[in-house]
This record gives sequence, structure tokens and C-alpha cells, in this order.
Amino acid sequence: MFNSLSEKLESAFKNLKGQARITELNVANTVKDIRRALVDADVNYKIAKEFTDTIKEKAVGEKVLTAVSPGQLMVKIVQDQLTELMGGNESEFNITGNPAIILIAGLQGSGKTTFSGKLANYLKTKKGKSPLLVAADIYRPAAIDQLEVLGGQIGVDVYSERENKDAVSIVQNAIKEAKTKNKNVIIIDTAGRLAVDEVMMNEVAAIKAAIKPQEILFVVDSMTGQDAVNTAATFNERLDFSGVVLTKLDGDTRGGAALSIKYTVQKPIKFISSGEKMDTLDVFYPERMAQRILGMGDIVSLVEKAQEQFNEAEAAKLEKKIRKNQFDFEDFKTQLQQIKKMGNLKDLMGMIPGVGKQIKDVDINDDAFKGIEAMINSMTLEERRNPDLINPSRKTRIAKGSGKDIAELNQFLKQFEQMKSMMKMMNKMPMGKMPGMMKR
Repeated sequence: MFNSLSEKLESAFKNLKGQARITELNVANTVKDIRRALVDADVNYKIAKEFTDTIKEKAVGEKVLTAVSPGQLMVKIVQDQLTELMGGNESEFNITGNPAIILIAGLQGSGKTTFSGKLANYLKTKKGKSPLLVAADIYRPAAIDQLEVLGGQIGVDVYSERENKDAVSIVQNAIKEAKTKNKNVIIIDTAGRLAVDEVMMNEVAAIKAAIKPQEILFVVDSMTGQDAVNTAATFNERLDFSGVVLTKLDGDTRGGAALSIKYTVQKPIKFISSGEKMDTLDVFYPERMAQRILGMGDIVSLVEKAQEQFNEAEAAKLEKKIRKNQFDFEDFKTQLQQIKKMGNLKDLMGMIPGVGKQIKDVDINDDAFKGIEAMINSMTLEERRNPDLINPSRKTRIAKGSGKDIAELNQFLKQFEQMKSMMKMMNKMPMGKMPGMMKR
């Protein structure tokens, strides 16, 4: 995410390395490099200039504490301004109303339909809502098919009328259906086009006028940069939408849309999305995104994702086993499965401060744990619960059953013992401080 921008900003801060204090000259050089990095990331020049002028004004003459270097101070100033540029604080998402109505708009290919499914999944699993997806794209049958497939994956009903060519009446009928079936949130996936046109704008405006939604979300393909910002401005003039969704953040994202859109349309970014999996949707936090852009990681989001997977009763049970040095392969497999549920492995590692930069060119496959799981699955239940039973003949059987050779199995067994030893050393630590044991 934003690797190129992060690298260029890091390079800009090097101008201040070794400097005893901030001066107008060394700030000017740094600011010029920051402005160039922003423009290269497809941020509008006017926005980039205003942004860097503010940074320069704040930095020049700033007293540097003895404990803080000029470079560190500049990073802090830039972080604060990036946070402000992207909205400052997390924006509220309005799901009041019975049912609450959420209208999804955007160009074709921006990821509207996939986002609609993700939002339904998010509201169902994390907010305890009973959503209804509505297929209001009357031009593209494949959009209805796609929404029905996604609905099936997440266990959410989809309302559609394949023969009806009046999007407004489809939506009105869907609201009646939702009330009949006690659905408390309606998510309406509208038609998109390859470019903004009058027919599309009139149709989505008519839907808005007929149903008065609590939220209108404009979905933006974050890879399109400044073009996405211009399209958002056009939509906002007609729809006065309530928030923005940035999709495809796992692609070659330069950062222009994320950094420019709030400034341009004065509407908050509410969600960010990456990948096709239905659980890859996150609330947008400007401060956390600024930290990630500056290579600081996002440890708060990482902890939150871990907490979603950790059951307190299970954590307490695991604590007892670790303290008694009884952690076994069954426990290890459970931990792997929980990590996998947290999301894309490379994204998760990128949230750890300092790690993102180290792994930017490393291909980390989500199937990285498959080999380990295969070896554990090839063990008997008795062997998983008592690793000391694994003798040479058992190793031969386990290696053959998992498709691995003896050397790979031996390496894994050695690493597992090292991990157990480390856990044993940590026995005296308070459990809340132990890695993985994040208490709510």
C-alpha cells in the first residue's frame, strides 16, 4: 500500500539527517521533495503545494527538543498534516432507521458490487445487523448474478427483479420486502458506467429522491488516482453523497485518491477495501493511514484484528497450557487458523512498525502455512498432543503423508521446540503482555 510514496517521503526526510536544527534552507529542500513525492503519487499540484506550504510554515522556527532530531520533528509535522488532509478523525457511519438504507454509487469496475457484499458481511458479523442486498443494476445481468453469489457466500438474502427495468420501483419493492422479513439494513447496489453519463446520474438521483437513504457511499477505485477524485466531484454535485469508499488498496496504489478526495469534495472516507475476500473491509482511520504511509506501521489495527479472532475463554485455557509447558501441535494449528482469519498475511506484517519496508518486494503467499498444516494433519491425534512421541519411524510416515521430506519436517520440529522454549522463558510475564494474548 502506497510503497512508492512511502519511499519518496522517507528519502525527503533524509535532507534533515545529521542537522542540529531546522532552518529555512534545509526545510525548503525537504518540502520541495515532499511536494514532488505527492505530485508523483497523483495528488493535484494545488493540493500538494498548499499541503507543503503549511508544513514549511509549521516547521520553520520550530524549537527542536534535545530528545527529538529535526528529522523526527518533520516526520511528526507531516504525519499530523497527512492525518488532517485525509479527514482528521474516523467518520461515523449512520445505520439508524428501520430499515437503515445505504445507497452505493460509482463507476463500473470500481468495485461497487464486491463492496456491497463486504459491507453486508461487516454489518452482519460485526454490528449484529440483518442486511438485505438489493440488485438495482437494470442494465447488467451479470451484476445481479455476482451479487447473488456474494450473498450466498456470506448468508445474506439478495432482492432482485430481473424483468423489471425501473430501478426506482425495484428499490421501493425491496424496502417493502425488507420490512416484511424484518431486515434492518438495506444495501442498494446501483448501475455503473465506464464514464459519467446523464442517464446514470439521473437514475441514481431518482433513487435517492424516492427513498431518502441514511448513507450514500461513493465507491472509488484507488488505483485511478486523480481521475477518481474528479469523478467523485461530479457525483457529489448531483448526489451530495455522505462518504467515500476506497477499493483495490492491494493493487498498484499511488495514493492520489486517498490524499486528495477529502480536500476536493469535503466528504469523509468511511471504508477501505482490498482483495476479493468478503472480510477484507476496514473502517478508515486517517491517523492510522498516515502512519502507514510514513512507514510507521499500524499496530492498533493489527491488535484489533487479533482481538476479533481471540476468544477470552480459549485464551485463558491456552495461557494455562503455556504456563505448564503443555503447548502442543493442536494448539499451534489453532493459532495458525486464527492468524489466517485475520486477513492477508503480507498486509498484516506491513502493520508491524518497520516491517512493511523490509517485505515490500517479498512475495508472501496466503498459502504460506499450508506446508506446516499438512505436516500437523499427517500426525495422529496422540502425536499432536504429545510431540515427544515422534520418533524416526513416525517422522518417515508424517513426512510421506504431508508430501515433505525428512529435512523439512526436522526443521519444523526444531522450530516448534525453540518456540516452546521461548514460551517457557516468558512464563513469568503478565499474560496481557505476551504476544498473541491480547486481552479485550
